[in-house]
Amino acid sequence: MRSIFSPITLGSLDLSNRVVMSPMTRDRAGSGDAPGPIMIEYYRQRAGAGLIVTEGTQPCPEGKGYWRTPGIHSDAQIDGWRKVADAVHAEGGRIVMQLMHVGRVVVPENRGFEAEIVAPSALPCPDRVPGPDGVPVECAMPRALDAEELPGVAAQFAQAARNAREAGIDGVELHCSSGYLINQFLNANSNRRDDAYGGDALRRARFPTMVVEALAAAIGADRVGVRISPGNAYNGMTDPDPAATFAPFLDAIDPLHCAYLHVVDMKLETLDTLSFVRGHFSGPVIANNMLTLDTGCELLESGRAEAISFGRPFIANPDFVERLRTNAPLAKPDYARLYTGEERGYIDYPALTD
Repeated sequence: MRSIFSPITLGSLDLSNRVVMSPMTRDRAGSGDAPGPIMIEYYRQRAGAGLIVTEGTQPCPEGKGYWRTPGIHSDAQIDGWRKVADAVHAEGGRIVMQLMHVGRVVVPENRGFEAEIVAPSALPCPDRVPGPDGVPVECAMPRALDAEELPGVAAQFAQAARNAREAGIDGVELHCSSGYLINQFLNANSNRRDDAYGGDALRRARFPTMVVEALAAAIGADRVGVRISPGNAYNGMTDPDPAATFAPFLDAIDPLHCAYLHVVDMKLETLDTLSFVRGHFSGPVIANNMLTLDTGCELLESGRAEAISFGRPFIANPDFVERLRTNAPLAKPDYARLYTGEERGYIDYPALTD
């Protein structure tokens, strides 16, 4: 049996195999940004993954920037996620929730409610973001958070983690990449603060570290994962020295003994990302980005990662792990329906046995 199909424990998470379903925005949340029947079925179908990481889920109203993304801050949302967790667990799977506060990456029309747009500094996201009709538009101008507000924002993340656990979700993953709030604090392009939370990389890492500490205190570090993608320029995160940016953050959270670090390897010419991570984080690593069964197994067998995550293959192959195990052909996603179509392009992809 190849190593990718062997069980592993990440913190308190016992996984039946080392294939992780990566978080993917799908824009299918129902009324009040709560998971509805099709989201429940979507995750149930994919419970063969050793671990599912949910789509980015806003910990508070201010954390929403995209159309129909789910939240975890209302009773209805908690109830919807409870049904998701129950469905995944009934199939023998494990599921953690990615907590994603978008910060400045906001199209107000996507929200459906009024809420502030906040960020480390009053600098708009330079990238356009799709509005409700799918047409990319400019993001709104954010308000810079005051230093006195930051513990309260960290507390919102902590409450979201407690809500996820109340719903039966097995843990949380903090989204620290792709140009969202945590990444905005880490990156000098988006963090122009002159207080204790801005300036050099050590100070820029203080608020992200505060959030990880709050999550660990709320539900236990052994149920907290962290996702990073050093060198990913998405949403204005161009960085000439990603190692210098992320090293203080990883050094700060390493003593907490989090469940795992989820690493999107951007294949940078100037940085061996997985080797860099090993030098600053002593816990389990989940490797991600355009991997195959063979390249994933090479990472596992060489000790460069403990688990491997896949995104797009899970879209059209709900039984992706079994297809890997049996060397079965993979179906291709309907890319025109990634974010639209309700059931179509979402829960209508058949398994091999259907």
